[in-house]
Amino acid sequence: MIQQTATALRAALLDGPGLAHGFFTRQGGVSTGVYATLNGGVGSSDNRHAVAENRRRMAAHLGIDPAHLLVPYQVHSAEALVVTGAFVERPRCDALVTSTPGLGLGVTGADCGMILFADRETRVIAAAHAGWKGALEGILEATLAAMETLGARRASTAAVLGPTIARKSYEVGAEFAGRFIAASESFACFFSASPRDGHFLFDLPGFIAMRLRLAGIGSFEDLARDTYTEPENFYSYRRSVHNDEPDYGRQIAAIALI
Repeated sequence: MIQQTATALRAALLDGPGLAHGFFTRQGGVSTGVYATLNGGVGSSDNRHAVAENRRRMAAHLGIDPAHLLVPYQVHSAEALVVTGAFVERPRCDALVTSTPGLGLGVTGADCGMILFADRETRVIAAAHAGWKGALEGILEATLAAMETLGARRASTAAVLGPTIARKSYEVGAEFAGRFIAASESFACFFSASPRDGHFLFDLPGFIAMRLRLAGIGSFEDLARDTYTEPENFYSYRRSVHNDEPDYGRQIAAIALI
């Protein structure tokens, strides 16, 4: 039997009245081939009608109109944007923030960090995409600052990191590690030796958690799911490269005020 509904992971920190969220897996959609089945990436070469149907199923899971599931054109930046309604053209940024009921804020990922935020007291939510570059350059801090413009307080804000590539799966070169350590010697703790000479294993989830703690987040949860090692559940850019696949799908993580 073909599954007709999008499958999503949930986090206890974001459960509660007036709030809907989901870290969508790759299960429960209509895409085929390397995109099977719940590909949410309009930037992929997947059939656009299949992606639209997949996103419709995600919106249904959240209880919102499909036109109100907003996902930006992600550019690995430190730009966070406050939105009050649906947009016609996707803005180039890596986080969306709102206090408008009925809007769903989403980001895509296929190894990068997808973080959902909520301050229930002030009813301000956000979704952020944090790859290594965005995390290093300040996308998480920019998201919290944008939430504050709508009245949110960091001490009462919860953040949850969805499925992300884990340290054991994220090998990088010496130049990559050097860029972080040049920014702060304290960042060296997020790199450990790789079996290959001159290479390291990078802890992106740990780096994201550290940046959020230092930014004053009230509570934080890491779902601790490795996108690379769970091909049945998650898309992974790095795995697609290692498998010499022509393209890859994208997960979506989304949150909505309802």
